[in-house]
Amino acid sequence: MDLPRIFTVRESGHRIHNPLTAGKLAALGASLRLAPGTRVLDLASGSGEMLCTWARDLGVTGTGVDISTLFTAQARARAAELGVADRVAFVHGDAAGHVADEPVDLAACVGATWIGDGVAGTIALLDRSLRPGGLMLIGEPFWLRTPPDEETARACQAGSVADFLLLPELIERFQELGYDVVEMTLADQDSWDRYVAAQWLSMRRWLDAHPDDELAPEVREQLSSEPAQYARHGREYLGWGVFALMKR
Repeated sequence: MDLPRIFTVRESGHRIHNPLTAGKLAALGASLRLAPGTRVLDLASGSGEMLCTWARDLGVTGTGVDISTLFTAQARARAAELGVADRVAFVHGDAAGHVADEPVDLAACVGATWIGDGVAGTIALLDRSLRPGGLMLIGEPFWLRTPPDEETARACQAGSVADFLLLPELIERFQELGYDVVEMTLADQDSWDRYVAAQWLSMRRWLDAHPDDELAPEVREQLSSEPAQYARHGREYLGWGVFALMKR
């Protein structure tokens, strides 16, 4: 059980597997006013930067679950590096369907709502682990403006225009599902650039080290096409944010 290799090739150099910088991640944690000892469940936790830095800076405790063996190992190493391995744990497993043994204060899925087949399913999954009155975090893309056609949407790494909503519509969707939006932190152009462009360097260095690997043609194709696609389409149309929700 693991992520497809292409994902670990692209993001092997990332600590944060979404378009938030370290500063924005810290600002998000501060904005939530979390008490020391807050119990967190982070589904699709990646390399664990959110849990590890919030444990260090805010005193939270918790568990991260991720299907990637590489990212889970990186998360455990990061916890040890920051001296918080006694407060956070990382489980290698499929986050889809994972429910905490005991209710948590904050349940999060920051940028991987495919684990619940979309926003509604992921919210329902997180709710199964959340104590009454707890906070939920959802990270999700949105359109800055609606793409003019399906080709443009695909150039933004979406399957179709219908995959994402405009920001006001996404917030209304959370409300329709019975949740108040109580905070949000949005990626900006620089944080998007840092997230996406870092993938290009990781891909190029991997190609130089593995020119004969069976995955090399796919990596080469992506590295050849994506920088221009991102500059032409992604920067213009695609947004991303983390939304803090509370059930009504």
